[in-house]
Amino acid sequence: MFMFFVHTMITVILLFCLHASVMGEEYANQEFDDNIDELFSDLERDSFGHRVPRQVNKLESKPHIIDFKVKTTIISRYAFTAVSCTMINRVSAAKEGVFQIQIPAAAYISNFTMIIGGRVYPSEVREKEKKPEGNKKEAKKPGNGASAGNIESEMETFRIAASIPGKNKATFLLAYEELLQRRLGKYEHVTSVRPQQLVSKLSVEVNIVEHSEITFLETPPLRNGRTSSSVNTANPNSIPEAPLSTVVNRAKTTCKVTFSPSIMQQARIARNGILGDFVVRYDVERELGIGDIQVLNGYFVHYFAPKDLPAVPKNVVFVIDTSASMVGTKIRQTKEALFTILKDLRPQDHFNIVSFSNRIKVWQQGKLVPVTPDNIRDAKKFIYLLSPTGGTNINGGIQTGATLLSDYKASHRRTQGSVSLIIFLTDGRPTVGETQSSNILNNTKEAVQEQSCLFSIGIGNDVDYKLLERMALENCGMMRRIYEDADARTMLKGFYDEIGTPLLSDIHIDYTGDTVEYVTQKLFTNYFNGSEIVIAGKLSDQSTDSLHVKVKASNSDKSIVLETNVPLQEKAKEVEKNINSLVNTTAGKDYIERLWGYLSVKELLQSRLKSESSRERETLSDQAKNLSLTYNFVTPVTSMVIEQPGIQMDKPRDDDADLSDEEHRGKPQSLHRNTKQPDVSMKKPEKKIIFSKTSADGDPHFVVDFPLSKMAVCFNINGEPGDVLRLVSDNKNSGVTVNGKLIGAPAPVNSHKKQRTYFSTITIMVSKPQRSYIEITPRKVILDSKDRMVLPCDKSSAVERDGLTVSIVGKSNITVTVQGSITFIVLVHHYKNPAPYQRDHLGFYISSSKGLSSDSHGLLGQFLYKEVSVTEMPVNMTIQESLLNGTKLNQEPQSPSTALKVKDRVVPAVKKQRKIHSGRHHVDCWFVKNNAAKLIDGVYQDYVVSHLFDTATGSDTSNEL
Repeated sequence: MFMFFVHTMITVILLFCLHASVMGEEYANQEFDDNIDELFSDLERDSFGHRVPRQVNKLESKPHIIDFKVKTTIISRYAFTAVSCTMINRVSAAKEGVFQIQIPAAAYISNFTMIIGGRVYPSEVREKEKKPEGNKKEAKKPGNGASAGNIESEMETFRIAASIPGKNKATFLLAYEELLQRRLGKYEHVTSVRPQQLVSKLSVEVNIVEHSEITFLETPPLRNGRTSSSVNTANPNSIPEAPLSTVVNRAKTTCKVTFSPSIMQQARIARNGILGDFVVRYDVERELGIGDIQVLNGYFVHYFAPKDLPAVPKNVVFVIDTSASMVGTKIRQTKEALFTILKDLRPQDHFNIVSFSNRIKVWQQGKLVPVTPDNIRDAKKFIYLLSPTGGTNINGGIQTGATLLSDYKASHRRTQGSVSLIIFLTDGRPTVGETQSSNILNNTKEAVQEQSCLFSIGIGNDVDYKLLERMALENCGMMRRIYEDADARTMLKGFYDEIGTPLLSDIHIDYTGDTVEYVTQKLFTNYFNGSEIVIAGKLSDQSTDSLHVKVKASNSDKSIVLETNVPLQEKAKEVEKNINSLVNTTAGKDYIERLWGYLSVKELLQSRLKSESSRERETLSDQAKNLSLTYNFVTPVTSMVIEQPGIQMDKPRDDDADLSDEEHRGKPQSLHRNTKQPDVSMKKPEKKIIFSKTSADGDPHFVVDFPLSKMAVCFNINGEPGDVLRLVSDNKNSGVTVNGKLIGAPAPVNSHKKQRTYFSTITIMVSKPQRSYIEITPRKVILDSKDRMVLPCDKSSAVERDGLTVSIVGKSNITVTVQGSITFIVLVHHYKNPAPYQRDHLGFYISSSKGLSSDSHGLLGQFLYKEVSVTEMPVNMTIQESLLNGTKLNQEPQSPSTALKVKDRVVPAVKKQRKIHSGRHHVDCWFVKNNAAKLIDGVYQDYVVSHLFDTATGSDTSNEL
């Protein structure tokens, strides 16, 4: 709880968010009726003659709430909520009025306003100021100071107290936003209805506006307690009874749900005014294929939730805390949940169980076993005999579980198409073995080695939730919190149900490189049945006609590729027409842009939580702060300032900006974008680059340097726009692959070519020692490693991590160095006033290839360790070449002609000169015509790959990152 402030200004640091315009201006001019009889104006006729419940006889001592309204508009899963609470002080002396409401943990507050005695006190979102040394005025932290709430359904309390003058009223207006997550096949919106008094005018209104048909809708009974929102313990075939006074008006794509109980109806539910959570669950129709893409005002959102896919086999190890603190209800409910979960394992799954306290116990030593009736029976017996005792060796339990999985995968290569999961449960902090959180995190990462995903569950108030959250996020999992008084059995089973049916793995979603920018996370480790992948981005040009979308994923041992062109203008008109006719708020009409901002801030803060570098954390904080201020979001890096004397405010989260972010719920996401990217500079970038001849630049013109032969060879590749060419391929040895995507442009007048092509995007994939992706365009560099960073190409910066260095010289070039022995340079070509045949593009140069193996391939890579010599082509071959090249038969070809000998092949060539490095250098080279026919292995079409992040060799797609 905050302390009282007598000053005229107070800085309130919250960890939520929302938007002002949702509420409209109508509240600012409300006329207040001083007649206290309105307290009873809503009594039903059937209540006549009944005694109205008294308000605990405190009307004279504290202000009373006379109006409590909550209105939510959900537009394609993105929810805008506005809360209005009016209270009256009937006595002559000033009294403290307390406004308190629970809001979803994943939401962001975007506005708060107070109207006291007719005067408006607006709030302002500002950059968070660092607390001075020794400042003791801290907010009250939930539990042990961890970020409260690690399941999306969990609520957190917003509370503010203000002095209300005698015989006056006060109105509190709060607005917040959130993206609803799909869990177990349903979206769920929760409104907390706990005014703590009986209220004469109480109403909740939920409006749903969807692009697709609403196929499922329910309003279950009011919910109290700590049960997870995704879990419905009732008969799934039964229709839950809606709360009293609930009215549902439903159309094909829209729905309006209202809940407005009278005082008598409220009293039947709870006389203390704590009614519970009003829940609305729904789902929508889904098209088969690429998913639902919506476009509005230069932004797009992509909802991807495929169905009717076979379940991917899973390898799962349950790591269960059996320390002494688990005794009683905790261990009993955990056992009951595990018994149920074991029944749900599929025949193709494999599993094992590890328990940890002072000692580590493994049910089946050194292996995972298949799901058979006998194994399930024996596993239940092992679980039944578990007895809580001793301390908590978290590190030992996870190390054992991770080792079981990695050893199993290493010895069973056929499991390559399966998904590996560690489900880790504890109720305490590490007390035995390794107890330092930083060491446990490092040990976990090394043990898991990106071979499996870790899902952590904390029970009770004594858990180090920061540790559990980071462990999960750094290992492609997520964390859930179960409160002390919660139904752990039901929540554990519900959590397992969410992740128990993986349908896809290694999902990569790609968009046309030059059409979109600042796209949120595009790579996902797993997709589970009943969930949804949501990606948002900004269009680089709103007039673009189409967006090419490609989804590549794995289902068991099969590779799935979905591809389509989305008509952007048609989509934009369709969405705009729908929104204009159904939504009347300014924020609602920009819902896709705000959704993009919401997701981007979440991902930035998530990466900050995972970062081990203080410099990087500071950079990520700056990016998150800029976006938060742009959209007026109250986040861990911003503050809410209110001008009003004598107010007291509670925030439910830790002020610490490093590890208290509530944003890190749900699927791990690691992409970081910002409309105004700050400089990221961890070391000074080199402005001077090493001269290199081996390159692909311009239209594109290829040059290969043969230093041992002291000569260079050049050729052109006349590809098609959209082709992705394999430039370097050494994935099996050094782990490096380089691809380049072509963009088209009209040919100059009188040119012999039909069109020009340039490289619009270069991708560099590194699989050793840490899996990393680098995507380079003329505008930005995206580094996706343990987390994701976006660096602008017009600013100088440098980043170094895990043996990978990316150095940018603004508006000039990007140097990528891998393990100090492989260096690539990408030149950025910008045109201030481009001709019709010119496009901003990239040039690719191999500066150092020491770390690439002799088995390297690709259009450039295949020549790195080869030699070439000049020879003469025999006359008969010259004639044959002339015929193939269309030379007239009556024209006797020159005899003999010059040729090159490469890889035991004789290739006709002519002497030429090429410009490289933006024309600053000239290279004398032997030019080979016809798309490098006979010079390269095969034909150039063999080097066209399926997508920018393809690392497969030939037709072997199993080798992809």
